[in-house]
Amino acid sequence: MPPPSVLFVFTSTDKTLTGAQTGWYLPEAAHPYYILAPHVGTIDFAAPKGANPPIAEESVQSYKKDEESVNFLNDETVQHKLSSAKKLVDVDFRQYDAVFYVGGHGPAIDLPFDTVNSRLVQQFWESGKIVSAVCHGPALCSALTSAVDAAGKSLFAGRTATGFSNEEEVDFKTVKDVPFLLQDKIIELGGKYVKADKIWGENVVVDGKLITGQNPASAGAVGRAILEALKDGE
Repeated sequence: MPPPSVLFVFTSTDKTLTGAQTGWYLPEAAHPYYILAPHVGTIDFAAPKGANPPIAEESVQSYKKDEESVNFLNDETVQHKLSSAKKLVDVDFRQYDAVFYVGGHGPAIDLPFDTVNSRLVQQFWESGKIVSAVCHGPALCSALTSAVDAAGKSLFAGRTATGFSNEEEVDFKTVKDVPFLLQDKIIELGGKYVKADKIWGENVVVDGKLITGQNPASAGAVGRAILEALKDGE
C-alpha cells in the first residue's frame, strides 16, 4: 500500500471584512506540516485561487521566534508548494487520504461561501476520508459550514467539534472582521461545541473522521491526531 497523502487547503483572502490584512496563520500550517511530512508520502497545497495564498502578516511577527514557523517560511520545499498551490477546482480528492484546512481569519471569509470548496469537503467526507482543520480552518470549521453530507445535513450536525471560540475572538478584537462567530455557527448547525478549559489553551476534538482544533496552540496536536487517524486507516 502506498504511503498516505494529505491536502493542505489555504485561504485566498488577504482582507477581513473591516479591510484589515489577513490570510492563513503561519503556525497553523507549520506545526502540522512538520509533524506529518516525515510520515506521509505527499503533502500538496491548494487554495481557491491557487498559487501563493496570502499569509497573515501578524502571524509572521508573532511567531518570529518559533522555530518551526521560521523554518516553514524558509523551507525551499514549502516555498515551492506555496508557489505552485493548486486551485481548488483542479483538486482530485481521490488522490488524498485526508484534507486539512489551515486556520487564520481569511478562511472564515472565503471558504464557507465557495461552492467548489463545499463540494470538495463533501467528496472527502462521503468517501470516508479524514476531514480536519484548526482555528478558523474550523476555518475547517469555517470551511465546513456550508458543506453537507449525503442526507443534506451539515457535517457538524450531531457531531462534536471545536474551533476559534467567541472568547478568543473578543480577546483578539476581531469580532467585526469575520462574517460569523465560529463557536455560534457550529452550534447553529447542530454540532456540540467543546472549548479548552482556559482561553488560548490547546484543544483538539476527534469525532470519527472529523478532526478539529481550537486555536494556534492546538495546531501541532491536530497534526498528531491526523497522523494517528492515518495510521488507524492503514
